Amino acid sequence: MNCKNNQNEINVGVDTGKTQLDIYIRPLDIYFTVSNDEKGINKAIKEIKKHKPTRIVIEATGRLEQAFIIACANEKLPFVVANPVRIKKFAGSVGQLAKTDKLDAKLIAYYSEAIKPKLSTLKPETLRKMSDLLSRRCQLMEIRTMEKNRLQILTKSLESTINPMLTVINNQLTKIDNKMVKLIEQCEEYQIKNDIIQSVPGVGNVVAFSLLSNMPELGYITNKEAAALVGVAPINRESGIYKGKRMIRGGRHQIRTAMFMSMMSAMQCNPVFKATYQRLVAAGKPKKIAIIACVRKMIVILNSMVRDGVYWDPKMNQ
Repeated sequence: MNCKNNQNEINVGVDTGKTQLDIYIRPLDIYFTVSNDEKGINKAIKEIKKHKPTRIVIEATGRLEQAFIIACANEKLPFVVANPVRIKKFAGSVGQLAKTDKLDAKLIAYYSEAIKPKLSTLKPETLRKMSDLLSRRCQLMEIRTMEKNRLQILTKSLESTINPMLTVINNQLTKIDNKMVKLIEQCEEYQIKNDIIQSVPGVGNVVAFSLLSNMPELGYITNKEAAALVGVAPINRESGIYKGKRMIRGGRHQIRTAMFMSMMSAMQCNPVFKATYQRLVAAGKPKKIAIIACVRKMIVILNSMVRDGVYWDPKMNQ
């Protein structure tokens, strides 16, 4: 009976790349590629609609898939934004080791047919508003930082020209945060991710919004990649017999700054990070290095929690 139902279903697998989309339609054995831009996406949607798909599955990669899923939503096509970790596990269960764009698209279509994942409910207008608000929030944060820096170096006679600016910026940030909360409540995927992130004691709106804004890959990458994206993964400095100190470098400074500030609070109210910090300092590590290590531990924990869809449990994060 299930086999018969599967034969009546049309499952589409989409492998997302920065410049192209690889698409496989099962069981029709149709494969084609299009450019990952407006022209290519419109062409793909037109072709897919001909076959009246039961389900279109695309991996969540960050932001590369957003234009495609917005197009699907506008055309009222049934789509699923799938967790790459689950697809990778599925590949292991069916013994697929080889990896090409075409094979990945076929695998995703097979995953759609076999697992029948729940359809996503992302609304295109919500995605656009969220993206715009997050971008504007980052801009305002940068302006506020610059104004605060000026406050430190300019004479006191000029404070009256800076403080009103900071007040305006803070008011605008509050308005944006309130709008963000309302949008998050309208989108199940964002709401779940936000709730998971903020279930960690010491993590609040600032870190949650920063991660949603600047790190959409959270939960879809390895823990090592997550630490590197934030810029808290130690980089080796070795050449021949020279062995320098491992140092952090690069990464997304907006997230790192937000998490660094949040860690000041987390070390007071979260026993896991408090214990980690005290242990490192007792071992002779400089305080700043100990805090960075705690931030690295935090992003690894958050990445794992979002990936597995679980809330904070101190017993699991000792």
